[in-house]
Amino acid sequence: MYARNRAAACALPTVRFDAMPQKCHAFVVIAWWLQLSEKIISSANSYGRPYDLAIVGSGIVGLSCARAAAVRGLRVVVIDRDAEACGASVRNFGFITVTGQERGAAWARARRTCAIWEEVAQQAGIAVLHRGLWLTTRREESAAVVESFLKTEMGEGCEILSRSAAQRRCPELAGPGVQAVLHSAIDLRVESRQAVPRIAAWLTQRFGVEFLRRAAVLSVEPPRLETSRGLVEATAVVVCPGDDLASLFPERIARYNVTRCQLQMLRLENPGFRFPGAVMSDLGLVRYAGYSALPEAAALRSRLEAEQGEHLRHGIHLIAVQSADGSLVVGDSHHYGETPDGLRHDYVDDLMLEEFAAATGVEPPAIRERWIGTYAASAERTMFIDAPAADVRLVMITSGSGASTGFAIGEEIVKDLFAEGGR
Repeated sequence: MYARNRAAACALPTVRFDAMPQKCHAFVVIAWWLQLSEKIISSANSYGRPYDLAIVGSGIVGLSCARAAAVRGLRVVVIDRDAEACGASVRNFGFITVTGQERGAAWARARRTCAIWEEVAQQAGIAVLHRGLWLTTRREESAAVVESFLKTEMGEGCEILSRSAAQRRCPELAGPGVQAVLHSAIDLRVESRQAVPRIAAWLTQRFGVEFLRRAAVLSVEPPRLETSRGLVEATAVVVCPGDDLASLFPERIARYNVTRCQLQMLRLENPGFRFPGAVMSDLGLVRYAGYSALPEAAALRSRLEAEQGEHLRHGIHLIAVQSADGSLVVGDSHHYGETPDGLRHDYVDDLMLEEFAAATGVEPPAIRERWIGTYAASAERTMFIDAPAADVRLVMITSGSGASTGFAIGEEIVKDLFAEGGR
């Protein structure tokens, strides 16, 4: 850095103080220093020729955009203020959910994203830990929702298992309270804590994607991005801020009525048997829009409000997925506000464990880990893509479905920015 700074200083014109009035000396020194500072910042940018695309944020959405650009042969840099991904992209289930996604664009994106996950997992050495969904139902109203769901295009790859059929496949999860099981074979589960850094490493090794970490992006005005570590030049920019509502384009984000969601999650010890897929329960049928928007869901919601009102008040629905060591990731709850309190509440964990026991017929194993996650949320939309400028896109997932829809969204954004005949 010293050598670069010295070279930058030497490149400035020589200042002759003896050739000007003394009162001008201070102004000249200030001007000289400003020129020197600009050259030092520029020389500190060791990223060579301009990039085709700069991506702000190295979570799953940022990585999805990087992949979509890299497979087109574009030169890509990903900029992140942290040393590694540490937000919603790694504090989740690793459940790539297709079944139950909102009908229409979200469901189609989930289908495409799931297919891309298959490719990326194989190429990046990411283990697919289990496949499919096992949604246990305990109420007649739930059965009506599931039957209606199977009549739609979203039921592709799904079936209803009677309790006896479910017992033959997984006797441990077909207890006396289970009436039937919605079984899907198309969903995937990975370990996010491992998958996200492996995708980043694969993008670097396979496509030469560069990562500028520990760098805060201060302004975005292509072809220049000002960061805390110097200037970066790029033809186009995608901003993927996660749940940061204030740093970049806050006025644009505000138009979409975005807030934040805080959730609680648990890791339980190995129950002693393997799950047949991700496990969900009746509560998921009024949480996931692919089910809850069906007319039959209204009766189920009324019954759940009478029987499990406390669960609904805390936004609890059950997801339980299994890791390679047999441990279970179980959750989750949903509490909304622009500034989450960051506090974990034991009674919320207790409600989640209560639903686990009721849905599976299995006593919850001991708790190994507890954590809190946050993500951007909106009651009006599952995501949005905004265009602050012709060569800038701002994208936020506002439904906690980044892992499930991100790869498809990345393709859409890159195709839009680098359309045929365009840049």
